[in-house]
Amino acid sequence: MQGQNTTIIIADDHPLFRGALRQSVASIMPQARVIEASGMDDLNASLTQERDVDLILLDLTMPGVQGFSGLMSLRAQYPELPVVIVSATEEPNVIRRAMDFGASGFIPKSINIDSIGGAIQAVLAGDTWTPPDVDLSAAEDVETADLVRRLGTLTPQQVRVLTMLSEGLLNKQIAYELGVSEATVKAHVSAILDKLGVDSRTQAVIAASKIGVTQRPSPAGAD
Repeated sequence: MQGQNTTIIIADDHPLFRGALRQSVASIMPQARVIEASGMDDLNASLTQERDVDLILLDLTMPGVQGFSGLMSLRAQYPELPVVIVSATEEPNVIRRAMDFGASGFIPKSINIDSIGGAIQAVLAGDTWTPPDVDLSAAEDVETADLVRRLGTLTPQQVRVLTMLSEGLLNKQIAYELGVSEATVKAHVSAILDKLGVDSRTQAVIAASKIGVTQRPSPAGAD
């Protein structure tokens, strides 16, 4: 890919690191078009406006994102669009789960600009990329693997509802935030419980938080 027709979105809430990623892209594709987003709302707006995005570089922690919720939503809504996670963590289980949830790559923020550029180039060429010095061979236990699979069946809206449940929001608050009826929210919650194989919203939040889909589990809210 030559770069002149390539569009990449960098979604990260730290301007300095967005700048570093932009520099990495420029080093391998000087003519590529780079769009910056500081949060999930910005990213969604960009994706609505842009029809020919080739790659998203997504931070795991930024406004509107809890853990893997942003990745899950993007993969459900744009299954053909490669998403590479860019994160400060280098924990093998986090990298492995990101790949399980459909990421095309995982770039630790600690690696140098040349390596970042190489990773981006690999993914744009259709490959996947993870840090070569991180051992990802250890398999998840059966229960965790099943939960990852179940979470992967959630729709983008259901991911948003699950994230809001983890923040302790009530159905009427979620309905207001999403601009839908309480009945619609209840239907989403029921679908989430069914897909995750749990009996209550609290159990759903706990299950999701165990593998980092949500990061702020809350006991609030009646079942």
